[in-house]
Amino acid sequence: MELFFYAVPSLMLAAFAFAAFRLVRRARRINRTWANGLTAEARCLRMYTTTSGGGGDTSVRTTLHHVYEFTTREGRTVRFAEEDGPATVLEGDFTTVRYLPEAPERATALPPAPGRLAAGTGCLLVFLGVAAAICVGFMFLAHSIFTMSDGLTP
Repeated sequence: MELFFYAVPSLMLAAFAFAAFRLVRRARRINRTWANGLTAEARCLRMYTTTSGGGGDTSVRTTLHHVYEFTTREGRTVRFAEEDGPATVLEGDFTTVRYLPEAPERATALPPAPGRLAAGTGCLLVFLGVAAAICVGFMFLAHSIFTMSDGLTP
C-alpha cells in the first residue's frame, strides 16, 4: 500500500524531468539555429489550425500550424511544419527561414527573439520545478505519516 504513495509521485517526477530536458533541448536548438544558422527564402504551402480541450466547461486551445518549403544552399528541397508561427503568414507567402546545414528539416521560421525564448523557457522550467517540489513534499509527508503510524495501518 505504501508503495503507491512513492511510485506515483516518482513517475510524475520522471515525467517532469523528461519534460524539462525536452524543453531545454528545444530552446538550445532554436537558439543555435538563430545564432549559427543559414537563411533561405521559404514558401508557406499550407496553414491550418488544430484545437484541443473544450470538454465540459474547459477552455479551448487553438494552435496555428504552418508547412514551409525551401531549398538549401546545396540544392536540397526541404519541407517542414512548425507550430505557433505568426498569424500574418498565409498560404503562398514567402518568408525567411533559418536552418542548420546538418539538420535542415529542423528549420524555423520564427524571427530571432532570444529574450522571449529565454523568458518562456524559464517560466515553464519554474512551473515544472514547482510541480516537482510538490511531488517531493507529498512523498516526504507520506513518509512521515507512515513512520509515525508505525504499522498501525491494516
